[in-house]
Amino acid sequence: MVRKDRKQGHKGTGSGRSLSAAILGMAGTFLLTALVVLCLPLTLPRLFGYHVYSVISGSMEPALPTGSLVYIGESVPEEVTEGEIIAFYGARDSASIITHRVVENRVVMGEFITKGDANQTEDMNPVPYDNYLGTVVRAIPGMGRLAEILVSSRGKILAGCMIGAAVLLQILSSALKRTVE
Repeated sequence: MVRKDRKQGHKGTGSGRSLSAAILGMAGTFLLTALVVLCLPLTLPRLFGYHVYSVISGSMEPALPTGSLVYIGESVPEEVTEGEIIAFYGARDSASIITHRVVENRVVMGEFITKGDANQTEDMNPVPYDNYLGTVVRAIPGMGRLAEILVSSRGKILAGCMIGAAVLLQILSSALKRTVE
């Protein structure tokens, strides 16, 4: 009879530990899943040849609001038509990338005349084909801010902490499961 009581007491404690182990395991899995879901819009399109950029100015509002995430698909510059939004380097030696609408594609000259939708006049300098990156295929308003956070030093530290916390939760879950068995 004493033996039976001990087993019942142990079983009650074990079920509490099992529940705790399950909750810790689910929390760890949730953290990793959330991190993957947050990073997918930045990484997956790159596998299919798209470039991903964040809009930091209002020159293309309302079509491309500040803070949008834009996906740039590669295309032949000669085939770009008037009205398409393209991405290009502001200057060949510059790392700044501009997204503006094509006003005219001067195929013979190998250049675009562009203008931001919110700007009153066309851009001062034509865009040589050498500076052209591609056309805007898709834009997701607000996601650019999230992307900026994720690729910043703070974002990388936060992602590392999320991974560490998820691993720790999984280890605790496994340890609790072993004590139950």
